[in-house]
Amino acid sequence: MLIEETATGIAKVSWHALYTRHQHERIVAQALTGKGFDIFLPQYRTVHRWKDRWKELELPLFPNYVFVLGGLDRMLNILTTPGVHSLVSWGGRPADIPQHEIDSVRRLVESPLRVQKHPFIRTGDRVRIKSGPLEGIEGILVRSKSAYRLVLSVEMLARSAAVEVDVSMVERVGGPEATRKEISRLDHRSQVGEPMGPLGV
Repeated sequence: MLIEETATGIAKVSWHALYTRHQHERIVAQALTGKGFDIFLPQYRTVHRWKDRWKELELPLFPNYVFVLGGLDRMLNILTTPGVHSLVSWGGRPADIPQHEIDSVRRLVESPLRVQKHPFIRTGDRVRIKSGPLEGIEGILVRSKSAYRLVLSVEMLARSAAVEVDVSMVERVGGPEATRKEISRLDHRSQVGEPMGPLGV
């Protein structure tokens, strides 16, 4: 659905995802912005070894993807933009990206916390951040070495991002606050490949 009517009768424009050529995300974002489209290209900072020195880079959080708000009445103008490969579709129609997923990703990359790419996660218990700059954001809690991370997913793209969080600042969605012991059990299951049911089960 490209545009739908809300309860107030005001048309709501949907977000969609463009699949780009390799390393053309910024080129596409800049070109479409110049054409008047509302574009979102989430990026994260990382440090890479560059010959004889270290260099901080800003890279796309979801490689090969750029989000566009509405504008599908100008489809030809979008698809003929250099670097655009295709529009992500479902069942032959442009796939809608839920607004709450866009909002969560935007808050993630705009926060002062360390964000990085993460393998896509579909299963496991959902938790919610209780306070701080990411308060209210929901995702899957996993552990990496000594740190805990909240994994946020964009279902339609099967892509995820992760941000380090203080385990005391999260609560299980629809239930009491997760304990360190319960989270460790969930993490152990994810590491050994066991199915993950409700946290602590």
